[in-house]
Amino acid sequence: MGYPIAIHKTQNSFFNATVPDLPGCFSTGSTITEALDNVQKEISNRLKNLAEEGKTAPTPSEIENYYMDPDYVGATWLHVDTVPDILE
Repeated sequence: MGYPIAIHKTQNSFFNATVPDLPGCFSTGSTITEALDNVQKEISNRLKNLAEEGKTAPTPSEIENYYMDPDYVGATWLHVDTVPDILE
């Protein structure tokens, strides 16, 4: 399952990683790698919580769905594949 991740660099040299398909799911890091590692954990936790609540995880969107969204202007986009431990 691959969710699109928007990466922004902040003025204080941190990187923010946001998962638009999972509202409120984001993380930061001092490097892109750290931000991605952290956001993968956040995605996994979110998906585990949804499963425990009996809810279905949202289907990952195509990155193109977010290109015109003003919240993500200037973002670098990646797909992160994350499968929560309970689904493995």
